[in-house]
Amino acid sequence: MTEREKVRFASGGDDCAAWYYPGTSGTCVIMCGGFAVTKEPGTDRFARRFQEAGFGVLAFDPRRLGESGGTPRQVVRIKDELADWRAAIEFARTLPGVDPDRIALWGFSSAGGHVLRTAARDARVAAAIAQTPGVDGLKLTRNAARHQRPSAMLRLTVLGLADAVLGLAGRPPRLVPLGGRPGTVAALTTPDAIVAPDALDPDGRYSQWQQNVAARSTFGIGSYRPGRDAARVRCPLLVVVADQDQSALPGPSIEVARQAPRGELFRVPGGHYAPFLDAHERVVEAEVAFLRRHLIAEGVDAEPAAGAQA
Repeated sequence: MTEREKVRFASGGDDCAAWYYPGTSGTCVIMCGGFAVTKEPGTDRFARRFQEAGFGVLAFDPRRLGESGGTPRQVVRIKDELADWRAAIEFARTLPGVDPDRIALWGFSSAGGHVLRTAARDARVAAAIAQTPGVDGLKLTRNAARHQRPSAMLRLTVLGLADAVLGLAGRPPRLVPLGGRPGTVAALTTPDAIVAPDALDPDGRYSQWQQNVAARSTFGIGSYRPGRDAARVRCPLLVVVADQDQSALPGPSIEVARQAPRGELFRVPGGHYAPFLDAHERVVEAEVAFLRRHLIAEGVDAEPAAGAQA
């Protein structure tokens, strides 16, 4: 079996780069990393385990990030990323050996929110996993403000406005780090943000991952609340929550699992990146079990994964 192969698909006039990990079960799990996190650090550890379990995987970079096309670079736009998810689904449904009705979605952090909105709007999605997802931008930004100094928040806002205005004139984006300590100008300064490089790229192998983002990309996060779509997600939904998550927050995610008609909740101790750190084995085993139940053995009586709650 091929380990993985590089593929590309069209989205919004540009193209998205992806790794396709062929499976043996006719299924496909579409994966994407969090806010400005490319496919290699954001998905590969999970994708390989899913493939070992027989699932096909399509892990992609949104437009303007990583190996995907599109300019200006490092600009994150929620509307465009949702369109990229839809394009990825349509592409996966054309892959040889993939049953178009046995496709699942997987995303963490901001991409976990995209999973909710995408699954709510596509009734053919067979299952979805939202891992430490960002489901309520308003609560997220209010919480983030508690971990930042007012002067740094003001500087980020001014920089974001300048970046947006200069962007209209075709100037290159003004970049800020994805994470930083309180008092520094960064997209996020929660305690979780500091450990992101160690969690996602502990040995520094993904040097191509550009750990910054256009300042204008921080606008619009507060008004993005995909958790409100939970009741419209009709497919089985696994929500993975880290109980000490200081970035995405556990409370809103727990509520999403309760509101989704077929929601399942899996809780682990630790912060936002716990599924990549100490809780990795527990989380990946729960996710594989969930995918087996709903992509391969749907309708067969099976016990929930250990630690799962209805």
